[in-house]
Amino acid sequence: MALHVPKAPGFAQMLKDGAKHFSGLEEAVYRNIQACKELAQTTRTAYGPNGMNKMVINRLEKLFVTNDAATILRELEVQHPAAKMIVMASHMQEQEVGDGTNFVLVFAGALLELAEELLRIGLSVSEAISIFPDSGNFNVDNIRVCKILGSGIYSSSVLHGMVFKKETEGDVTSVKDAKIAVYSCPFDGMITETKGTVLIKTAEELMNFSKGEENLMDAQVKAIAGTGANVIVTGGKVADIALHYANKYNIMLVRLNSKWDLRRLCKTVGATALPKLTPPVQEEMGHCDSVYLSEVGDTQVVVFKHEKEDGAISTIVLRGSTDNLMDDIERAVDDGVNTFKVLTRDKRLVPGGGATEIELAKQITSYGETCPGLEQYAIKKFAEAFEAIPRALAENSGVKANEVISKLYSVHQEGNKNVGLDIEAEVPAVKDMLEASILDTYLGKYWAIKLATNAAVTVLRVDQIIMAKPAGGPKPPSGKKDWDDDQND
Repeated sequence: MALHVPKAPGFAQMLKDGAKHFSGLEEAVYRNIQACKELAQTTRTAYGPNGMNKMVINRLEKLFVTNDAATILRELEVQHPAAKMIVMASHMQEQEVGDGTNFVLVFAGALLELAEELLRIGLSVSEAISIFPDSGNFNVDNIRVCKILGSGIYSSSVLHGMVFKKETEGDVTSVKDAKIAVYSCPFDGMITETKGTVLIKTAEELMNFSKGEENLMDAQVKAIAGTGANVIVTGGKVADIALHYANKYNIMLVRLNSKWDLRRLCKTVGATALPKLTPPVQEEMGHCDSVYLSEVGDTQVVVFKHEKEDGAISTIVLRGSTDNLMDDIERAVDDGVNTFKVLTRDKRLVPGGGATEIELAKQITSYGETCPGLEQYAIKKFAEAFEAIPRALAENSGVKANEVISKLYSVHQEGNKNVGLDIEAEVPAVKDMLEASILDTYLGKYWAIKLATNAAVTVLRVDQIIMAKPAGGPKPPSGKKDWDDDQND
């Protein structure tokens, strides 16, 4: 009989064997701060226009070369529980604004680094966090991106309509003033749900049987052509006999495998996707100025083009020498589109280049000097955290950060609130951001500061880490997407 060994008294005796338990400043708080600082330091060198790229290989061995913080975090799959809080804050920034994820990481890392200094000089956690604070109908999905390998970035173009990397199915490759019928079903004859056996005894019966099927398909395509439709888009396979009659009635045939592409096309041309091969009425048909097969580089594309610029959806055709380059440009386009979306909600802008952060730091420091008691230390450290943004910009531009920040403070003390870092100068220099048209969205800054601060406060409020013993056996499958729901991808 095995001898029972009693557990050590305390919190650990309540947990199963293999569980881990950390508590107190040294074991819990400082460890959490260190993990978050390491994460912020990783993405800090990628901040700003002169930021360095990161080469990330995810668990599927796919290569990413990018300085986009949202992509880096998504592919890294951070496991540390405290660092995950900072990652969640950056994800919320991505969902709320669509840009500024790296700002959240850098600022949250600076807040935690300075909070650690306060804790080490003797302030309690509650004193260290005492001052931390607790539009439009534009749809970003209306801007599509089509990436085609070859040529260079400057060969990219914008087209009002949609572009698909497909070939047409039939002989007709161009239609002007297109009337479009969209079907979500295969372009094929009707198939019964029950199985049956046909006994054919003679060649004449075989000919009649085949002819009946042909006549039915002929009647269906003729009825569709009779409505005026000259382009058919189908979401399923195309039968050879159906293709023959489409060519006969001079109808252009396009096949799209993705139901999301079908839905977007319907939105673009104003059509209704029909579930059966029936003739559409006028209200169900879409309209487009031209549909044609084109060749971009060595890639065949089908273009649904609107001549007027008030269409629902536009497509940016990106060209580039490598897939990684085009992926990075696509992320830049996505950030730009999201910035436009933010401006439709709130048109206010603030100076960029670290000007806003230095002005906030100056004013918060002035406020802290008027506050009595220990909270003034927390207020001043909160102000100092804003210096991390111009400091990161300066370091990534290869100039001395301390000299730049000193110049910014001296200029802002004179009342020049719009002066920020000049990243194009070879020496530490400053210039007016409004005159240089370097601006940030007010909402982007607002949410970034709010989310970073909340994440830092959440990390600081943790004084115990309790980790249960990992379950044995195979890991549970990752949550699969529900393909019945609408998605942007």
